[in-house]
Amino acid sequence: MATESSEGEEEGKLTGGSPVLSVDEDLREMGNKAAWSVSSCKSGNGVSSLRDDNLETYWQSDGAQPHLVNVQFQKKVKLQLVVLYVDYKLDESYTPSKVSIRAGDGFHNLKEIRSVELVKPTGWVYISLSGNDPRETFVNTFMLQIAVLSNHLNGRDTHVRQIKVYGPRPSSYRNPIPHQRFQFTSTELNTYAFVR
Repeated sequence: MATESSEGEEEGKLTGGSPVLSVDEDLREMGNKAAWSVSSCKSGNGVSSLRDDNLETYWQSDGAQPHLVNVQFQKKVKLQLVVLYVDYKLDESYTPSKVSIRAGDGFHNLKEIRSVELVKPTGWVYISLSGNDPRETFVNTFMLQIAVLSNHLNGRDTHVRQIKVYGPRPSSYRNPIPHQRFQFTSTELNTYAFVR
């Protein structure tokens, strides 16, 4: 089971951070390309509250744990980072304390890729999806599932105020010919590349 660590914290435990979201410029938010669903919700606190960019609203589950957020893409995407906004000061027993991130082709074959414990988090919590191998910097998947396994103070339902999912930006192409998508460099190809 993989765990995530934060500077100054014990292995596998995160405390959250600033209310200001700060993400590497090499990453782009991929959530708008996905269909989002939740396992349950209270009326007025549904899945749309996770994506409205408003830290005052929140998704509130309404049922047995685990509480699930499903993020499904039409085609395989590369994902590198999941960012949650949670607030222990406001939500207390509704605040997640253990979260599992799962990926796969669909509901039938999801596998856990990260498990983290949150220690009274207030702010953005960054969960890297990088593998144990340093060459694995992202997850290539059709579906991501964020499962809240337990809450602080043994709370039953959960509050999550925002969720963002990030993947790497496509490489920019540096071409001398703007309409050409790829740059070929062999001498033989360059000889015949242009009509004379």
